[in-house]
Amino acid sequence: MNSEPHSGPVSEPISLASALGSFTEQWSPRIVTAVNDYDVRVAKVEGDHVWHVHDHTDEFFLVLSGELRIGLREAAGERTVVLPRGSVFTVPRGTEHKPYAPVPTEILLFEPTGTLTVGDRHEDVPDHVDATTGHALT
Repeated sequence: MNSEPHSGPVSEPISLASALGSFTEQWSPRIVTAVNDYDVRVAKVEGDHVWHVHDHTDEFFLVLSGELRIGLREAAGERTVVLPRGSVFTVPRGTEHKPYAPVPTEILLFEPTGTLTVGDRHEDVPDHVDATTGHALT
């Protein structure tokens, strides 16, 4: 896998369909461009991710296809948000959460450059989840 750092904003348009077609790995995001100090990442996901927390940043999700569910552990208790295609949701910093996709799903994320996919604190990471700061598109 290519894990070299990205070079920042791109000077030519990028097709999200082409970007998503360039890899098959699940839960292994690719960096398509940067906006200020944030990466714009795309990922293919299915099944469970891990419970994790980003202590210092929010996490933005846009569902491009499929359906994403995000379990949240909040002061009021545990709940799940359901994001069908075309939906967006931001997990607030410091909120323990666990993404889950019941069907093959494609997502777009905004995260500060260098943010680990498994956050600052997390449960054991299974083999199907890539603990990465994102991979460059090939």
